[in-house]
Amino acid sequence: MVKTKEVYICSACQARSSQWKGQCAQCGAWNTLEAAIVAAPGKSSPQRGLSGPQRLQLLSEAVDIAAAAYSTGIEALDRVLGQGLTPGAAILIGGEPGIGKSTLLLQLAGAVAASGRKAVYLSGEESLGQIKARAERLGMLSPNLLALATNQIDDIIPHLSGPFSPGQEAPSLLILDSVQTVSSSRAEGLPGNVSQVRAVAGELMEVCKKSGVTLIIVGHVTKEGALAGPKILEHMVDTVISLEGDRDQVFRIMRVLKNRFGPNQEILVFQMLGQGLDLIEDPSTYFLGARDSSLSGAAVVMAVDGQRTFAVEIQALAARSYLSIPRRAALGLDVNRLHLILAVLEKRLKLNFGQSDIYVKVGGGMRLQEPGLDLALVAGILSSFYDLPLPERSVFWGEVDLNGQIRPVASQALRKDQALRLGYAPLYYPRSEGEKRGIRSLTELMDALFGRKNGPAS
Repeated sequence: MVKTKEVYICSACQARSSQWKGQCAQCGAWNTLEAAIVAAPGKSSPQRGLSGPQRLQLLSEAVDIAAAAYSTGIEALDRVLGQGLTPGAAILIGGEPGIGKSTLLLQLAGAVAASGRKAVYLSGEESLGQIKARAERLGMLSPNLLALATNQIDDIIPHLSGPFSPGQEAPSLLILDSVQTVSSSRAEGLPGNVSQVRAVAGELMEVCKKSGVTLIIVGHVTKEGALAGPKILEHMVDTVISLEGDRDQVFRIMRVLKNRFGPNQEILVFQMLGQGLDLIEDPSTYFLGARDSSLSGAAVVMAVDGQRTFAVEIQALAARSYLSIPRRAALGLDVNRLHLILAVLEKRLKLNFGQSDIYVKVGGGMRLQEPGLDLALVAGILSSFYDLPLPERSVFWGEVDLNGQIRPVASQALRKDQALRLGYAPLYYPRSEGEKRGIRSLTELMDALFGRKNGPAS
């Protein structure tokens, strides 16, 4: 038997709604919605397109939508996205609960509305009163900022596809917060399941591309930090953005994972304030904080994340152990990297860490995974083990292999230029072919740091 469902059809314009309302959202007529029984699409039934049949067109005659991009109100964000917000583009942003996704997007919607464009904030999680209270706190209330609190995608589509009343037009920006809380009448299941997420995103993207509306979709993440839902969702959108950080820290990192209109792997650093997220224009030394270079066990690494360089402090503590198996702990980096580095130090430098607990962490709550932090990690451990501070304003980067050799890493010239610009010296980095300065092995690093044979590397 064919599955059926109940919908409400307007007798004036034939618009459909999944629930009864006093006023039709399509034509504005009152008390015209009447209940009707229609066939529900099965799991294997193809969904009917919302835009109707399409005609073939010469690619050379296609409209260049990237040329019509408009500003987000944040210059650095425009650069990261390419040229700003592109009409008809779809952007997916994910992050842990409480990380600041809704705050950032409401700021973005307010900035777009303040520029004279219409922005719509669709929320399936908050009421209009909650959204208004947050917008007032952020100072983002504007006559061009509209909001809708609903769990049905059919409630917003008429406001995007028209027809519109005289003097009205489609919004420039639509923010859906979040895709897991909204359902479509053309798909089965509860909100958040695979079919619903795919249907909601697909229908909105089709309508927004046709009407030139920029769509920003908020997605939930799993406990591992990956975007929840079907992987196809990331392939459907034009841009994928991840908002990362520790809720106990004030900074947030926006990372661009995919971008059809600009560079990939770009990042921006924000700090959470009472008035919302504030962009940190130059985050090069933001994660250092107020550090004391006279203490042992602290080394500065010139790290690269995306196309940005950061001076981050690596802290190490080697303390006498009273346990049969000494402890090894790492915060902000992979503990397996710590185990590997300690094994290389014991083998190549003939050191004994069997009676020492080793603790390391990345300062400022930052998390690093790149191989360039190996040399700073070694320097911090040696400094704490011998209880001798490292040279003031010294900086390190380089990969340590299993033979105790220091290997070059990506963006070496970028790291060096940034370190010199910030006034760091001496510099300890891998020696390249044909270069006289630099470190080639752990033995040379020991000699350079503790003055056994050679002087500083640079």
